[in-house]
Parts: sequence; C-alpha cells; structure tokens
Amino acid sequence: MVRIITDGTSDLSARRAEELNVHVMPMRVFFGQESFVDGVDITREEFFTRLASSQELPTTSQLNPDDFLEVFQRYVDQGDQIVGIFLSSELSGTCQSACIARDMAEGGEIHIVDSRTVTFALALLVEEAARMRDEGLSAAQIAEAVEQLARRTRLLAIVDTLTYLKKGGRISAATAAVGGLLGIKPIVAVDSRGTVEAVGKARSMASGLEWIARHIEQAPADPAYPVAYGHSNSPERVAPCMEALRDVLPQGRPPLMGSIGAVIGTHVGPGAVGVAYIAAE
Repeated sequence: MVRIITDGTSDLSARRAEELNVHVMPMRVFFGQESFVDGVDITREEFFTRLASSQELPTTSQLNPDDFLEVFQRYVDQGDQIVGIFLSSELSGTCQSACIARDMAEGGEIHIVDSRTVTFALALLVEEAARMRDEGLSAAQIAEAVEQLARRTRLLAIVDTLTYLKKGGRISAATAAVGGLLGIKPIVAVDSRGTVEAVGKARSMASGLEWIARHIEQAPADPAYPVAYGHSNSPERVAPCMEALRDVLPQGRPPLMGSIGAVIGTHVGPGAVGVAYIAAE
C-alpha cells in the first residue's frame, strides 16, 4: 500500500492522523534542560501555558536521517510505497534529512515532497495526499500531484503579539515596544517559495482579516479544494475569521480545522489565527 508520512509541524491531531491513516513523526521541544515530544509528552495547551511563563523561548530540534531511516525501512520491508510530505526546506533541514534517509534505505519506492509550507497548510496537502491514495493513485502520482499543489498553497495569518517574534530575534526590541504600544498585529504569509514573510500589519484582528480578504481577492482560491483554518491556542478566533473571509473563499467543501503546535507556536505565540488554501491556476 501507499504510506503517507509527514512531520509534526503539520499539526495534525493524533485522532485526525489515525482517521487519515497517516504516519506523523513528531518533533522535540526543549524548555531549558527539559525535553518533550510535541503532542506526545506535552499537549498544546500545556505548551502554551509553559510558553507564557518562560523567560526564554523554548528550542526545537529537526528530525535527523536516522529518525527517517528507521521508519522508511520498516515500511519498505513490508512492501509499502512511501510518500513523505514535510515542512518547507526554507524553514528547516528536516526535508533534507528525509532525502538522505531515502538514499540510505534499501529497496522500495520512496518519494519526498517539499511542501514549501508548514502547520495547517501542510496538513491541507497531507489531507489531499490521503484522498488521492484512497482513490487508488500510485505513490509517484500522488507525489507529483502534491508537488504541483505545493506551489499553489497559500498561508496567511495574523499574529496577536510581537513578544515572541522579538524573543526569537525576528524583530528588534524597539520595534516590538512601539508596535505593542500601537497595538500593531503583523500579518505573515508563507509564499510559494516556502519562506515566511511579514506582508502587512493591522491595528486590530478585524482590520487584519479585512486585509487578508483583500489579498485573497487578488489571488483567489481554487474551489476544487477545501480551505483550512488554524489558530494558536485561540479557538474562539476561528469563527470570526471564517465569517470575515466567507465572501472571498469557496464554501462548497467542509473546511479543515487546525491547531498550531509547539514548533510553530514558539515563534508566533498564542492568539494567532489564519487561513490556508490552494490558489487557482
């Protein structure tokens, strides 16, 4: 059979991964000397509670080739084909580690896809891969199709606080202080190259969602695919986000829902909300 494998930054819940029959390889997060497996040893709620009280940002570690090789070889030995879909190579060396493991594995058919994205946008691609598998497509066909979709995947989100971007060195302390006083909420995007960029700023969540709506109008979504919404420990913000974007996004398929985990949550902090979609060709 075809095995779909992804990493923990897809932020698929354990229940959803089981429903999809997708193998998720979790990552580790470190608070000082304490190590936790994201989603296994620490829940998302526990992570954000710790994050709020931590003086320094936690650190994370990418998956290494040995991690992948053990999983790849096990599935190959039982006769499975593999499609691995991992976070953007512009953001982590995880995808490169998977490629090294693919070349080390003995026998079998292993395809590695650079998703060029992360979190619930990555989950959107994994969901589509699982759907194709269930429709009977081969591993090679799925990998090729997902690579094409990856180029059209868009992720837009509003970050609630500048605190964690400052702690992570993404912005200066002065910028964070001024932005905090003015109530500035940055709008970030993952573009088709797989890089994260600050693309706008807003004085409120409502105005930020208006900005995102205007952006989507310029790069509309393909109605053939579902839309994914995600948040960082702030589920109450998803419904207003969906309502604000209702007129600019297709409503034909049930939306996917995602909750940002420890790896991405380290950098955006709590309170973020956003949307991911496949742009029309």
